[in-house]
Amino acid sequence: MSTPSPTRISAALPAEYRARLTDIAREVSFPAGARLFNEGGHADRFWIVRSGTVGLDVHVPGRRAAAIETLGSGELVGWSWLFPPYTWHFGAEATSPVRAHEFDAAAVRTMMEADTGFGSAMGRWVGQVLAHRLVAARVRLLDLYAPHGSGSSL
Repeated sequence: MSTPSPTRISAALPAEYRARLTDIAREVSFPAGARLFNEGGHADRFWIVRSGTVGLDVHVPGRRAAAIETLGSGELVGWSWLFPPYTWHFGAEATSPVRAHEFDAAAVRTMMEADTGFGSAMGRWVGQVLAHRLVAARVRLLDLYAPHGSGSSL
């Protein structure tokens, strides 16, 4: 049996903190093809996928948006809500019908400030997700646009 991904909420946050988040969640759904957000837009919320898949993409000037990663159950969609100026760095689209928990970013930031344990755990989780997504973006863009063999191994 493999270890759960540290980017999934179940592995990243203790049950107490997951419950606190769930208490303020709003259940939402998106049909396949719906845009959750676009790169450059205001990041005022985030989601945890319950079912379905969400594709992350990045704008590449003069080309089609490059698919970076596909997210599924238990994964965080959006990290830009935690860092000023709260602007999305990627875009996201439902690649299948999605059910998710949606969170108001300002409310979660307030909870993080009020409880340092919760804030620290959330910060570590979002940091892990951020690091993972940046590596995924780098690898994907090298796959798509760099001459073969030009990238370094990580």
